[in-house]
Amino acid sequence: MKVHLFTQCIVDMFYPNVGIAAVEVLEKLGCEVMLPETQVCCGQPLSNSGYIKDAKKSFKNMIRAFEDAEIVVSLSGSCAYALTEYPHLLDDEPEWKNRAEALTKKTYEFTDFLVNVLKVENIGAKFPKKVTFHKSCHATRLLGIREQPLRLLNHVEGLEYIELKEAERCCGFGGTFSVKMGDISALMVDEKAQTVIDSGADVLTGVDCACLFNIEGRLKRLKDEGKLNRDIEVLHIAEILNQTCS
Repeated sequence: MKVHLFTQCIVDMFYPNVGIAAVEVLEKLGCEVMLPETQVCCGQPLSNSGYIKDAKKSFKNMIRAFEDAEIVVSLSGSCAYALTEYPHLLDDEPEWKNRAEALTKKTYEFTDFLVNVLKVENIGAKFPKKVTFHKSCHATRLLGIREQPLRLLNHVEGLEYIELKEAERCCGFGGTFSVKMGDISALMVDEKAQTVIDSGADVLTGVDCACLFNIEGRLKRLKDEGKLNRDIEVLHIAEILNQTCS
């Protein structure tokens, strides 16, 4: 099966290891992975801030970049959901709206693709650590990605899963929200970081690098300030699934 990978800006610029892990997992499951070089930002920050006219340039670039794909796999629930908004945001341009609808129909979030398309739950991974999972807003509430990541984690040999208290509560990132409402965002990530600490987990994972980026940053600051006396590793789920895969 040929898969085109939608990597997202944060993966590309800050977490290339996540992209590498995802490619390796997909290849081990028999997929041929393509990486369109023309993909850039999906336009979500602009559209969320009301700059729809400017965002349309990004929308159209993404549509063109993945037009020939049979299947598009996204490493971010947030960005995958952004693609689903293209059709109504391009409603005044029928040709582009139709092309956008075709893109959304073949786009899957990474764990959803593994579980519901490839029908795989046991990747053959081994990861003997205590792991907790942050249920990010876009993936959980808007895409309905609830059980897929947990099914995959439950099949990782040696992994001890710990349910995160109020796991579905927002971490405070919210893209441009964290910039426009910095004080509120900081309080929200403080709360989220504390639930991670209280869980006793060694590792925090999730399906959205933006959320993980935000929480990891707060955990590191707490450690630097002497308010956290242990290391908590933060990993995208693809990185866990790629541990000693067979």
